[in-house]
Amino acid sequence: MKYGIYYAYWERQWGADYLKYVSKVKRLGFDILEISCAGVKDLAEEELRRLKACADEEGILLTGGYGPKPDENIASADTAVVENAFRFWKDTFPVLEKLGVRQVGGGLYACWPADYSKIPDKKGDLERSIRNMKELAKIADGYGIELDMEVLNRHEGYLINTAKECAAYVDAVDAKNVKVMLDTYHMGMEEDDFAEAIRTAGSRLGHVHVGENNRKLPGQGHMVPWKAIGEALREVGYQANIVMEPFVIHGGEVGQDIRIWRDLKEDCSEETLDREAAESVAFLRNAFEG
Repeated sequence: MKYGIYYAYWERQWGADYLKYVSKVKRLGFDILEISCAGVKDLAEEELRRLKACADEEGILLTGGYGPKPDENIASADTAVVENAFRFWKDTFPVLEKLGVRQVGGGLYACWPADYSKIPDKKGDLERSIRNMKELAKIADGYGIELDMEVLNRHEGYLINTAKECAAYVDAVDAKNVKVMLDTYHMGMEEDDFAEAIRTAGSRLGHVHVGENNRKLPGQGHMVPWKAIGEALREVGYQANIVMEPFVIHGGEVGQDIRIWRDLKEDCSEETLDREAAESVAFLRNAFEG
């Protein structure tokens, strides 16, 4: 397995100068830097070239994450919204290909977070999402990109809350590049058993996000059974990517959207964040690989 971290651990705003994080994550002991798909289509060719060259030089794999905006919702009953979603991805996939990104995960099947000011039409949204995901998967496959459907907790989404629901969705789409994505933070709220959820996903499992119940780094919480998760991943033969998605800094777009209303640590200096990230990836390797 390869281990990574989401750039926003260090940031308050969505989108960043990813170049500076490539060497950082390498130095800290990671194999992967996960970036946001937001705004990558607007990056200059020279920026793309430098980022790809640096990642290649450091031996760091780039993966992508995204929570579609309300006007990029492929499950929408509004055809204009769906058309806009397809435009976004048609503009974004070629750029991701240039960066060597072959995997994009998130609540791609709808929008994030869900709008609960209206009563959700789960049945209708699910049908539209599956139908449109079949088409989106074909486009993504043309760029060699896998789409990973993230199972979200009930506060952030309603279409897919459990591994069982996600497995059914992936089976319905029936595309080789559409997989299940599990996240230990969301699993802690929705699953009865972490290991059983992994077994339910089985060979459909394409990507795994890890974080504690309090959104801190793995090893800094109190309820996630890391050893059991590692055993279940080995049991189903999972050999792909494990990416940390911790959020601990208050403020900015990131703090607002993730609902971080205070710094989750007394010391959020870059030095401390770096040191603890390095400790956490070592912890995970030990827990998952024995």
